[in-house]
Amino acid sequence: MKFSEKINAYGHENVLGTHNATIEITKNKNLTVKGDCIIGINASKSCNDLSPYLKKIIKSGKKFKIMLKVENLEDSFYGFGSRKLKLLDKEDIVFRKSKFICNRTVLINCTKSAREINRDLIERLHIPTKKLSIIFEVIEINENQL
Repeated sequence: MKFSEKINAYGHENVLGTHNATIEITKNKNLTVKGDCIIGINASKSCNDLSPYLKKIIKSGKKFKIMLKVENLEDSFYGFGSRKLKLLDKEDIVFRKSKFICNRTVLINCTKSAREINRDLIERLHIPTKKLSIIFEVIEINENQL
């Protein structure tokens, strides 16, 4: 069974995408240059807003492919869920290269940080009207394991 869930966010002139350990999207509408891990603002969902089914899959420890799309530009990375993830934050979603877990963490042991994302994609996100699609994809789900 294939499953995917999409979140939309938007660019901002202060998108830097230079953090070496995380990637973040936020429901906040403003961004300062201190938020160097944030690649999208005004997001359609936070951790708390993810569908119950996606949360269940994440908490089962599955491996995910995350697709990032802005117009004709794409990039992707992989990350893992964990039964320890809380998925409670009402503003943010954070993908981490480490195993650190807090209410904002959605996946751990990710294969990319913000600074490793395609630079053309990050450059495009300097334009506030550009829409970023973040797609969570699990290729195979065994319903008996959930």
